[in-house]
Amino acid sequence: MFQTQRGKTIRRRILLLLTPTVVATSLSAYGAWVYEGEWGYYGTGNSEFLDPVSIAVAPNGLVYVVDRGNNCVKYYNYAGCFIGKWGIYGAGKAQFKWPWGIAGAPSHNVYVTDHCNHRIQYFSLGGYYLGEWGAPGSTAGSFSGPTGIAVNSAGRVYVADSGNHRIQRFSANGSFLGSWGVRGSGRGEFNNPVGLAVARDGRVYVADTGNHRIQFFNSSGSFLGAWGSYGGGPGDFKVPLAVAVDSSDSRIYVADAGNYRIQYFTRGGSFLGKWGSYGAGDGQFDYPSGVGVSSVPVRFYVADRCNFRVQYFRRSDPAVAPVSLGKIKALFE
Repeated sequence: MFQTQRGKTIRRRILLLLTPTVVATSLSAYGAWVYEGEWGYYGTGNSEFLDPVSIAVAPNGLVYVVDRGNNCVKYYNYAGCFIGKWGIYGAGKAQFKWPWGIAGAPSHNVYVTDHCNHRIQYFSLGGYYLGEWGAPGSTAGSFSGPTGIAVNSAGRVYVADSGNHRIQRFSANGSFLGSWGVRGSGRGEFNNPVGLAVARDGRVYVADTGNHRIQFFNSSGSFLGAWGSYGGGPGDFKVPLAVAVDSSDSRIYVADAGNYRIQYFTRGGSFLGKWGSYGAGDGQFDYPSGVGVSSVPVRFYVADRCNFRVQYFRRSDPAVAPVSLGKIKALFE
């Protein structure tokens, strides 16, 4: 009798401990993004920001942040420990006037859109100036307020030429290769495009900011699809400013700035989930404008622009199939 009662007691205790965890982690096949940490305050110091607008994560895990208000690029380790920076206000080499976008390349170059100087500059990972191209205008290879930038696996550089409502593409050293887009709301047309991301399969995703949607194209600019409209529901947008693709090409992330949240989708645009709300607390945002994903370890970084900080998130435990709970219970029947 003692042995039987003791067995039942142990079984009940183990089930009470295990059941909440298993049920909670079985809500999603991929788990969820959970707040892990942050860095940054308002100011001009090494770990302070005046206008953090975009993020790029290097293959070695370093996190590069464009601090538009301080006219510089700052970079950190995965948890926000300051490592270095470059840039001051001006029009010379390694100087900026309101830089915006940043992207890393397979060559380990770092490309930065120099918004009000209407040019692209590129650097080593440590900020050594390597070259530049571009001038004000609307002809091939010139720019009107470039914003987003992305680099594909072959080293081709894509630039959101926002004021000209088009996407331009270049070789690694700035030779013009082509462009697409005019102002409008039709397929392949843009209204102030800002964010850019390139998937491993070559697809180019564009945050068509003024049209409150995402469009995607093949590597040469042929239209493949689009999703989104103005609103606050799942899959709707208010001023989408940035887009990122994870290392598996399976998820597309969008900084939905006007709705103070991050949304994520399948590669074809089917809604998968979202997180965030307006505020300054953990996991809340005030106009998120830049996003970046690291692969090892898997972390998600957000330039929380009007909170003057960078927040980072980790993937929660993956789902546990319901059958697992049945197996655990069976051990103690």
